[in-house]
Amino acid sequence: MEQVTEQLAVLLIPQLWVRLLCAGICIVLLAFFVNPMLLGIRHAGCYTGIVVCVLGAIFFLFNPQISRVLTIGWHNPHGRIAICIVAGFLAVCVLFAAIVSIGMVRAIHRTPKEESTVVVLGCKVRGKQPSLMLRRRLDAAYDYLQAHPDVPVIVCGGQGADEEISEAQCMAEYLEEKGISENRIWREDKSVSTRENLTFARDILEAEDREFHVTIVTDGFHELRASCIAKDVGLAADSVPAKTPWYLAPSYWVREWLGMAQFLIFG
Repeated sequence: MEQVTEQLAVLLIPQLWVRLLCAGICIVLLAFFVNPMLLGIRHAGCYTGIVVCVLGAIFFLFNPQISRVLTIGWHNPHGRIAICIVAGFLAVCVLFAAIVSIGMVRAIHRTPKEESTVVVLGCKVRGKQPSLMLRRRLDAAYDYLQAHPDVPVIVCGGQGADEEISEAQCMAEYLEEKGISENRIWREDKSVSTRENLTFARDILEAEDREFHVTIVTDGFHELRASCIAKDVGLAADSVPAKTPWYLAPSYWVREWLGMAQFLIFG
């Protein structure tokens, strides 16, 4: 075993301080994925981030032992194939995440070139009140509507099992309380997903004889996938991103990587 290890050290990091620093970074990042769960927010981005951070910390803390096992496996034909497959998969995942992240950043900065109907995508309602993220979406929509007084808005979202009213009703009431005329607000209160949000919004535009060009208001991390789905259902879309709380952004950003993968594979 020692001879094999001397011939080739796979992924060995000899400096202890480097291993401890990297493990510490993984543990710090772990907090960003555990914290939302402590606040009652649970989704695939949280679980994925937790798994990756834990595995990363284990890799760096036990790097010599893991390197020894990989080195032995590398000198076995089947082990080498397995290592190459895993390494290739991880490389593809990192490349995909990087490309999608660039697209997400570009979508955040894709500002409206002309006035168009606002579509506010649904988000969690707590009782009869908007959640923090939904309130931020509504505030972003309100600012745009104030700057464009002739533009109508479609508020989207049905009623979940743990919600006392539909998301659309909650959003409409919130905007009305801030001074947006009821006549400017169209409610879409049947949808349960982003695709349904936009599909049913398109039906409203068709019924109202409006152009299929919209300004989507949602969290910045969500704008890319929302615009892709909008195009898929026949809408041209611009973006007005809402600000996501910094301590929630990492987990939702990871969730969008998974969401984009699902969209590209399954549509």
